[in-house]
Amino acid sequence: MTKTLRLILGDQLNLSHSWFDTADSKFTYLMLEMRQETDYVTHHIQKVVAFFLSMRNFADQLKDAGHEVLYFKLDQEDNQQDLGKMISKLVKDGNFKSFEYQLPDEYRLDQQLKHISSSLDIPARAVGTEHFLTEREFLADFFKGKKTFLMETFYRQMRKDFDILMEGKEPVDGKWNFDAENRSALKDKRLLRKPKLHPKAVNELVEMIHKAGVKTIGEIDAEAFNWPTSRGECLEVLDYFCENLLIHFGDYQDALTTWDPFLFHSRLSFAMNSKMLSPLEVVEKVVAHWKENQSKISISQVEGFIRQIIGWREYMRGIYWAKMPDFAELNFFGHDRELPDWFWTGKTKMKCLSHTITQSLEQAYAHHIQRLMVTGNFMLLAGIHPDEVDQWYLGIYIDAIEWVEITNTRGMSQFADGGIVGTKPYVSSANYIKKQGNYCGHCAYDPNKKTGDGACPFNSLYWHFYDRNRDKLEKNPRIGMAYRTLDKMKDKAEILKQADEYLEKLAEL
Repeated sequence: MTKTLRLILGDQLNLSHSWFDTADSKFTYLMLEMRQETDYVTHHIQKVVAFFLSMRNFADQLKDAGHEVLYFKLDQEDNQQDLGKMISKLVKDGNFKSFEYQLPDEYRLDQQLKHISSSLDIPARAVGTEHFLTEREFLADFFKGKKTFLMETFYRQMRKDFDILMEGKEPVDGKWNFDAENRSALKDKRLLRKPKLHPKAVNELVEMIHKAGVKTIGEIDAEAFNWPTSRGECLEVLDYFCENLLIHFGDYQDALTTWDPFLFHSRLSFAMNSKMLSPLEVVEKVVAHWKENQSKISISQVEGFIRQIIGWREYMRGIYWAKMPDFAELNFFGHDRELPDWFWTGKTKMKCLSHTITQSLEQAYAHHIQRLMVTGNFMLLAGIHPDEVDQWYLGIYIDAIEWVEITNTRGMSQFADGGIVGTKPYVSSANYIKKQGNYCGHCAYDPNKKTGDGACPFNSLYWHFYDRNRDKLEKNPRIGMAYRTLDKMKDKAEILKQADEYLEKLAEL
């Protein structure tokens, strides 16, 4: 009998893939916990545990369905910790006649598997992951000849192509985008709901990871690890989101508060990025729930959520495959500062950053406005090198895989791409952070002061950023007002001096 070795990567846990329609002894599925993957960046301990536990659960489900699975745990003696070495050895020892893999979503793995395939003495082929709504090349073809890839244009096309929130050729309620209604600060903590949790002991996994010498960051409760790590658990989280959180998701998706780390966010990004859930099934479930509950749930709650999935998520993947590997080298502003050490501890006097970083270390999670307008905003204003930014975001968040991380950070957050993803940099003074929540009320710095003792660093750094990048930004039609305001400031010199002083002592802020 001709045998085929099929590779499943840790973010390809899609039980609905056609590979698994029928159990067939001709196919052996290979899954690997590897130092290659734990060590290419310093990951959060919860991220490593979540991937390994999800992979083990997935392998068990395949076995239960009658599939033949070769699973190598991190601490097995015969695990060579490298994808190329393991595949070459198994093909030789197992007398496999062909090798197959699903297309990886990271450029480095894509290149590695192409190299591995070409080095084998047996036929090798790649197939799609059957997960995303678009193919790798779709976005590049869609925007062919365009310098800027406008997400809104792409998003509207996706709505049309998949008939999502559409009435014929027009959007439901006559609007494509309800973003203006999705920016409220949370004033009443009584609205909050606890997330759907799945506590499980992971002591053995944590011990194995530490014993192997894997360097990690962050914290973990090994007795009550709470992220969903099987398809069943992920579906429960999706149901819970629809029934308990969707009602206020859009209203407060941009809210910043010390009251709760998750607010009304779904906590489904890891479930989708590991492919335990598909984006289309999530969208269809949310739309169906909304249609059954339109008297209670407004369209703005639903559209805001769907835009993140079929808009931003698919769009960012398209950017990744259209622009890599050059995208990973872009540094439009020439930023070169190192990330302050307190980004790894949370020990800063700036409450918004202290809270967001500490939460990230404790939960391996922060929602998109915490990432974009708190940590990302500060990194951009402070001129941190994009490489340092990428390493931090890729490591600390449970849902961070390069295809979605680097496009959001080097692109949207840091404007290091010079305007491929966004039409202007996402920067703000303290006023935005103050408006969106309660961080400023607990801070050692005054959000209303630009200079002097206790002046919030965001205020002077904001104007310093525009001043030092005038040659790159002044002609941007969306930014002209900022320069007119800057030039009229009577205390401009004092503000810029204040920023220079902060930049010289970033480690002490």
